[in-house]
Formats: sequence, C-alpha cells, structure tokens
Amino acid sequence: KEITFASFAVTKESSMATSGENRQSDSLKKDYRNSEVLEPLVVEDQDDDTGMIRLTGDYPINSEPRLSKLIESGFQTPVSLHYIRNHGAVPTTFTWEDWTVEVSGKVKQEVKFTMDQLVTEFPNKAFPVTLVCSGNRRMEQNMVADTKGFDWGPAVASTSVWRGIPLCSILEKCGILTSAEGAVNVCFEGEEDLVAGGTGSKYGTSIKREIAMDPSRDIILAYEQNDERLTADHGFPVRVIIPGFIGGRMVKWLRRIIVSEAESTSYYHRKDNKLFPSHVTSELADSEDWWDKREYIINELNINSVITTPSHEEKLQITQGTYTLKGYAYSGGGKKVTRVEVTMDGGETWQVCTLDHQEKPNEYDKYWCWCFWSLEVEVLDLVRAKEIAVRAWDQTLNMQPKKLIWNLMGLLNNCWFTVKTNLYKASEGETEIEFQHPTEPGNKFSGWMGRKRPRDPDSVPVEETEFSMCEVEKHNTEDSAWIVIGDQVYDCTKLIDQHPGGRTAVASEAGKNGSATFNAIHDQDAWNELLQVTPTTQQIPQTQTNL
Repeated sequence: KEITFASFAVTKESSMATSGENRQSDSLKKDYRNSEVLEPLVVEDQDDDTGMIRLTGDYPINSEPRLSKLIESGFQTPVSLHYIRNHGAVPTTFTWEDWTVEVSGKVKQEVKFTMDQLVTEFPNKAFPVTLVCSGNRRMEQNMVADTKGFDWGPAVASTSVWRGIPLCSILEKCGILTSAEGAVNVCFEGEEDLVAGGTGSKYGTSIKREIAMDPSRDIILAYEQNDERLTADHGFPVRVIIPGFIGGRMVKWLRRIIVSEAESTSYYHRKDNKLFPSHVTSELADSEDWWDKREYIINELNINSVITTPSHEEKLQITQGTYTLKGYAYSGGGKKVTRVEVTMDGGETWQVCTLDHQEKPNEYDKYWCWCFWSLEVEVLDLVRAKEIAVRAWDQTLNMQPKKLIWNLMGLLNNCWFTVKTNLYKASEGETEIEFQHPTEPGNKFSGWMGRKRPRDPDSVPVEETEFSMCEVEKHNTEDSAWIVIGDQVYDCTKLIDQHPGGRTAVASEAGKNGSATFNAIHDQDAWNELLQVTPTTQQIPQTQTNL
C-alpha cells in the first residue's frame, strides 16, 4: 500500500513475516474490547477529511488529529489519526532488508542485527499502548506566555497496538554488563540528520539500565503498529516503545543502542524534555546551566484528563433532558486511573464519572493505556454553570492541579481542563448553550483563553514601497528568499543557514505568505531575530497578500 503524508511517500510491502508468533493472536485481541484493526487511510497534504491539523508547516511535519475525530475513532487510534512528532526530515532512503540495528558499548558482544534477525531470532509481543507527547496541551501555556515549543492542543495522545521484541531480550543476548562494570545507561540513537546540535546530529536519548532490563516495563523495539509494518512517520522500520513514558524517549528509525556509563550525549537529550521551575527563562537556563540539572528530566507521564464532549463551539438546545459529558484520562508509569471527577461550580462540588477501561493490566498489574470517562448531567444544570472542569486521579492518589503551571518548554500541562459556557440566541430565536474549549490547535485561536502575539508592529522599519504577491513569488530560492509575514515582506536569505530546522525550513516558505506557519510555531525569540533582518520590509496591500 502507498501511504502518503505531505511531501514524501513510502511503499509498504504487502509481504510480511508470517509465522504465528508474528501476527496478532486471538487471545491478545480479547485483551481490549475494540479488537477491530483499523486500516490506515491515505493522508493528503492539508486535507480536512483526514482530521489532522498540521502545526509546523511543511517541514518538519508535526500534526495532531482534531479532538472530535480522535475520540470518534475509539480506544484504538487508526494510524492515520495518530499524532506525528518529528524534529527533521523523515529518513526514507532504505528498505526493510538493508536496515540494521547496532548494539554496542558495555556489552560482551557488539552485534548488528538485521530486521529479519530481530523478527525471527527473538520472541515478540503485542499489546496496546497510549503514546503521549510531553507537550500535550502546550497551547494553553502559550496563551499565558510563550514557551519554546509550538502550539500542541489536547489531542497529542493516541493508542495503538504495538508489536515488537523485548529490549531486555536483545540486551541479554549481547551480554549487557553490570552497573558496577559501567553499564549504567542504555542510549538510543535514530537515523535522521538534524541541524540542532551541529554536524552529524541525531535524535537520541537514554534510560537507566534498571528500567531497560525490567520485564514489567514492557519496553520493546516495535516494528508493527495496528498489525501493519510501521509507516515512515512513525519510525519505519523499527522504533522504541517505552510504555508509560513520554513520547520523547521513544526513538524512531532506531539505528544504534549504546550501553554506557554516561547518559546520552545527544543535543535533544540535554536540551529538550526538561521541566524547569516557572521563573526559569531561556536566558537563565543558559547562563545558570539548568539544562544539565538531572532533577528536571522528564521520563514518566503525569496524570491528565480532557473534556472531549461537548466539543469546541458546540451548541446545545436547552431542554428538560440530560446531556452526557465525555473525555479521556491517562497516567504514567503503569499507574491506573482510578477516578475522574467533574465540577460545574469552580471546584466547590464534584461529581464522580463512570470510567471505561478497555485494556487489561499486564502480568505485573501495570496499565499502559488511556481510559474514557462519561457523566450524565441535567441540561438545566449546564445552563446555570459558567464553566465545566475535569480532574483525574490515579492509584497513587496523584491528581491534577487547578491552575496552570507555566514552564519554559511548555511541558506536562495537566491543570483542570476547563470548558466555558455561554448562552447563545439562535437565528430561530431559541436560546442555546455554546461551549468554548480553552484553545483550538493550529491557527484557529478561538478558544476562551484568547491569543495575542507579542509583537510591536511599530518596531519594524518600513519603507513606503509596496510589492504585489506576484513580485514576492519571484524570490522563491535559497539565493533570494522573500517571505510574507503579516503585512510585511522579509528578505530571509541570510537566515537560511542559521535556522535550527535546517535550510529547508526557510527555503520551503520562500516566495510565499508564511504567516500561518510562522505564527503557529515561533516564540518571541524568533520574532526578535526576524526583526533584526534588514527587510526589503515593505508593506503589502492586504488585498494583494490574501490576508
């Protein structure tokens, strides 16, 4: 099958390893109720029918599904609706047959395994896991103040059945040494070439040896998602799955496993997925070296929940009947969500929701998936409520805080998810309730939190000359890259070699109106850099920029 997304395509071979161990067993399917394997859809660039929202333009691809589409798909998320988090171009110049995974470092025997060796020489297992990016719900934090991350909404969570080889089996085969012998960390390194971190930079991270070797953790090198080989966006041909951890630890396009005394030296292990105190700014993090303080590393997910029904801007007719509130909840580290509560009076009183757990725990009593919750309420109670908020608890009695806790990277936002209500007069004269989510991801800043881009338009020197879009479109190369942002034209040619996302990040927008892409993913630091460009900056009549 050909699965396409954005600017690349991968041909999936129809022939796969066919031993009984390599297919999903009937007993496994009974472990969760939604046992139907959903076929991936063909995903087209900017196709609303896919239900995906692209958050970082053409390169790299980062997207999440529309929240309503995600929940409609049920417990098991189709591959086509699984969120995508990439840091650079997706590597595609290889096949299943020529791929190898190298194990080296503090092991008795360094080995390069082919994919066929991994699949045929080791036991494999398949089970459902909910993957969540640590930036889930970041857009709410960006409404308070810009973080260093782009605007993820509340749908950066997806559940798939992953099949793969236990990591501990591979490390045992290679003879991993003891911690006393220097085998303290297990490092993972991917294939993609990335700009941040310098020449030869790869995405990499690490976990502790005791976690890697713990069979209760269910860590696998996955080669199937929902009973199909991985697609390119999700790590074909093999990726790491660490249930209960943030997605940033699950390296895609896995090339190397290095057992070492030190943690990963990857730029992305050091400079990402850290949760600093709220007072730490970008400048302070650099000047006081907060990046190397181990106590701020994020591994396990925290407790979180979201209201999915009512949806954003949904309108409800006022009746004497009832309405069912719905949503999802998850926790990290294998901890079970044990309670979800809803308040309609700011936390004075709470109603306990019905939970729907569609997975069975593993043999060590760990839970790796989200659950769904629901609560039937009187419509007239919704009329009286100014807002609806949800919070979840897990088996260790962790619960969500009421207020948002801002942090530099915009990570692990898990404050109460709050939906506000407004009375709305319909065209027919009847009064309805309109629901407002805090944010709407992408470029639709219509949530109740609002959106103001911190920029002073008077700070940009502007000449009186005006250009039409026809003129801008002529400057569409790396040698002359003009980009429209707002109502200004910027000559971004000299930024091509400086951009942390690589030359393509700028060049792909040359000769275009890049307002939506730029605003969606850049913080105040990026605005400041842009304002340092001596622009060809000329105002463009709004009618000519199609703004």
